[in-house]
Amino acid sequence: MGNYLKILVGLVALLIRVGEARAQVDNSTFYKPNPGEVLVGEASPNGDVGNIGPTTQPTGGDVRLSLHSFTFFKNNEYFNKIVDGYTLFGTQLNPQLVYYPTKDLRLEAGVFLWKDFGNPQLQQVRPTYRATWTKDNHQFMLGNIRANLNHDYIEPLLNFERVILNPLEEGLQYRYLGNRLFLDVWVDWQRQQYRNSNFQEEIAGGLSGSYRISGDNSNWQITLPFQLTATHRGGQIDTVDKPLQTLVNEAAGIGVYRPLNGGVLRAVRFNGYVLGFQDNSPTQGQNPFKYGNGFYLNTTFETRYADVMLSYWRGSRFIAPLGGDLYQSASRTVSNSAFLDRERRILLVRLLRDFRISDAAALTVRVEPVYDFNAKLLDYSFGVYLNFRQEWLLGNVSQRVRVGQ
Repeated sequence: MGNYLKILVGLVALLIRVGEARAQVDNSTFYKPNPGEVLVGEASPNGDVGNIGPTTQPTGGDVRLSLHSFTFFKNNEYFNKIVDGYTLFGTQLNPQLVYYPTKDLRLEAGVFLWKDFGNPQLQQVRPTYRATWTKDNHQFMLGNIRANLNHDYIEPLLNFERVILNPLEEGLQYRYLGNRLFLDVWVDWQRQQYRNSNFQEEIAGGLSGSYRISGDNSNWQITLPFQLTATHRGGQIDTVDKPLQTLVNEAAGIGVYRPLNGGVLRAVRFNGYVLGFQDNSPTQGQNPFKYGNGFYLNTTFETRYADVMLSYWRGSRFIAPLGGDLYQSASRTVSNSAFLDRERRILLVRLLRDFRISDAAALTVRVEPVYDFNAKLLDYSFGVYLNFRQEWLLGNVSQRVRVGQ
């Protein structure tokens, strides 16, 4: 306990000493095109202030070089029976060539590299490809869709650590980026099955959206978020004798955001959600619960020094295959895999801050104590993340004529 307090106090002091806060509670630093850029007055899909679109408009024939770099350190000092304690420490790199046949069609191809520190071998080497067609407020994507945190889910439905552990998703995606409505519909084909495979096919997908009901000139931004995820394991051409499994989670709620002009307190935010879980598998008994529900309440104070977020979770027989480990009613630990916490109650206090390095780079620091009411146990995690994204225009090939024409 004494060591925990020393670490917490030290990191809080670091957050306060360095510059002005640019924290984005919605994780946009992890996916927006320019992690360190903030455009005052431009609203993101869930009502936050920040930049979410491309900073330079493409033209047909553009050829670009794109580089995404992500270095992560997340230390989970957990000693409960629901989630293990462990450390994630490494770096990921994704260089790509980008070509615009027209200004509305973007083609990307490259390679994804993942190296964990303390391991001489690469964790992953995978090709990446994405085709994106943008028409007005509509976006259609095929290939490596915009994954994990891009979907803008709450943590009980989508684990924050998927940005590290599941960085790539492959499938189809449709997004609507309107002034009032944000919509993301996606399918991630996680495992392809072939004839006589000795494993099941695995599919995940869902819908994430929000609708802003407040006026364009209102001091209050009020949104109605709605979210759904589904996972499926099955197939008809494998050789394994395993039953089909289909699990569904959904959430709906309200979000209220009030910017302020105070010298220290910059904004206040409240988000409240009601969540559900259903096991729709034809064969029951694969999971300890068939139905479940939860309540998720969040209050955030955005200050000059850091963002402070209080989160309360109460889950009853709640299971979410893609969701954060802390919110589950069924253990995901190695040593206590059969443990169940049917009425789970936890309180999280999050200290969040983004340090702008440049438009292309930002350093994120997070300290997240969590108190388990049932176990009467205080755990914590802290993390440091460096996001870098930039594109360079190599030239335009639209005026070139093929030999022989």
